[in-house]
Amino acid sequence: MIDIKKLNPDQQKAVEYTGAAQMIVAGAGSGKTKVLTYKVAYLLKHGYKPESILALTFTNKAANEMKEWIVELVGKKAEAIWMGTFHSIFARILRTEAKNIDYKSNFSIYDTEDSYSLVSNIMLNFNIEIEGLTVNSVRHRISFLKNHMIMPAEYRKKFVKGFRDEKIAEIYEEYQKRLIANNSMDFEDLLLKPIQLFNSNDKILHKYKSRFNYILVDEFQDTNKAQYELLKMLVSRTCKISVVGDDAQSIYSWRGANLGNMQDFKKDFKNHKLFKLEQNYRSTKTILAAADSVIKNNKNQVSKTLWTQNNDGEQLTLIRCADEKDEAFQLAKYIKKEISKKKLSYKDFAILYRTNAQSRAMEDIFYKEKIPYIIIGGVEFYKRKEVKDVIAYLRVIANQNDEESILRIMNFPQRGIGNTTVTRMIAFARKHDLTLFQTMNRVFEVIDIKERIQKNVKGFRVLLEKYIKLKDSLSVGELSLALIDELGLVRMFKSENTPESQSRLENINQLMAAISEYSKENKDAKLDQFLEEVSLVSDIDMKDDKKNAVTFLTVHSAKGLEFPIVFISGLEEEIFPLANRFSEDSTVEEERRLFYVAV
Repeated sequence: MIDIKKLNPDQQKAVEYTGAAQMIVAGAGSGKTKVLTYKVAYLLKHGYKPESILALTFTNKAANEMKEWIVELVGKKAEAIWMGTFHSIFARILRTEAKNIDYKSNFSIYDTEDSYSLVSNIMLNFNIEIEGLTVNSVRHRISFLKNHMIMPAEYRKKFVKGFRDEKIAEIYEEYQKRLIANNSMDFEDLLLKPIQLFNSNDKILHKYKSRFNYILVDEFQDTNKAQYELLKMLVSRTCKISVVGDDAQSIYSWRGANLGNMQDFKKDFKNHKLFKLEQNYRSTKTILAAADSVIKNNKNQVSKTLWTQNNDGEQLTLIRCADEKDEAFQLAKYIKKEISKKKLSYKDFAILYRTNAQSRAMEDIFYKEKIPYIIIGGVEFYKRKEVKDVIAYLRVIANQNDEESILRIMNFPQRGIGNTTVTRMIAFARKHDLTLFQTMNRVFEVIDIKERIQKNVKGFRVLLEKYIKLKDSLSVGELSLALIDELGLVRMFKSENTPESQSRLENINQLMAAISEYSKENKDAKLDQFLEEVSLVSDIDMKDDKKNAVTFLTVHSAKGLEFPIVFISGLEEEIFPLANRFSEDSTVEEERRLFYVAV
């Protein structure tokens, strides 16, 4: 049951407005999630079909929680809403329209590490060694170009001005060719490919323009150019749009977020109406005053005045420390003291930092002091080596063209297939226009590979073919657990009996538990659906709110979360704000916004 009177007057107005275009500037802690939830419920109550509503969120966790709340308000019909992150929604569209972009619907999604590996292999193959031109710098450049919708041909035509640029163009061209050959896309492709598809196929564009009657976008200040372009393409005379954001919380320029989208929205949708949510429900007056004292120094921002009915609260505490070890010790001491009073639990505490490297000293001290902790934003679970190895097996079972995944697992667990063998097989594949998977079946034709190794390669392919045949008859859980058992990973890590192998064993056990849980909750899910979820999941999506442990996380990872007691560590020049963030006003302003988010 939807009772709009539970909202404050400004929230009510924002929910009830259903004009062509709406911008909601929602200050920190102003209840924007509640407003979005009620707005979708309000639309459903007033005749909008759930399948005609597209709601785009910043994280999968936010999407799932919001959908659950909407179901509570209006019932099961809300499950038909198109709700998720930009990447998950447009991956869904791309799988449906795969044949129109010369892909198969079972394409793999490459994460940052996969992308890095592909660039590295290309630079190795092309024998590119230029001072300052690292794999990481090239990968970042390609990501930047894609986020700005600049393809290799345009880059070569407009931006190549010297030898270094020429080499980047060569790598970029080959990178795109390899992705297509591997039936794979990187994160940027999940936004770029739909733009290309819509631009080249009016029929498909019309199909989705006519499907959606209302589009809602959360965290609009963190959208990039490609995401905003997609929104403009989908909005039509029969489709309305509401965007929700706060320019004071724009902290992702380093990964392509374009704060200018908020100003562009006002120009592109001249008939838009602006709503402001300024009442803060989360913070005390003291916290608001502290945050405002910093953010008010920024010049380029939307005018708004946050206020709260909450009490003054406690004063902020400044802890002076000699160094990072002393800081970690003092935080541990403070937490143990508060816990001893039996008023708080470990999970009530969070320690925020500017960079992941700052957590190391805290981890050491907290381990010695026997204080339980969890880390968000370190090495993400699905990027841990042994977990990623198993996922690579599953990706090859789903998509045999995925060369990067085959390369990753060809000798895991060890089966005597070395780098020289792999190099010769790749050369054979390129010469005969074969995939690496096809080449494994013709390994006996590859020159200078010993018979023993040929048999090992053949055995590897037989193993994969067994599970390829089983994938449609077994559930995701049954298939994955059978594979892990046949690979002997649990036995292998147990027998090694080292602290590192014990950690890896725990990760494999956690992976098996996660797959089993997914399989129970999604009984009809196909393997590629599970792999897509894994590819797009973040550490925030996996956060266990029930675990009683102190949370360590970067300020970027903390956005949107709240804790009873928060420590912001490393508040000194060159750490927070970072040393290289004083060169331009825009970067200094982003450091202020980051501190504002932390407070």
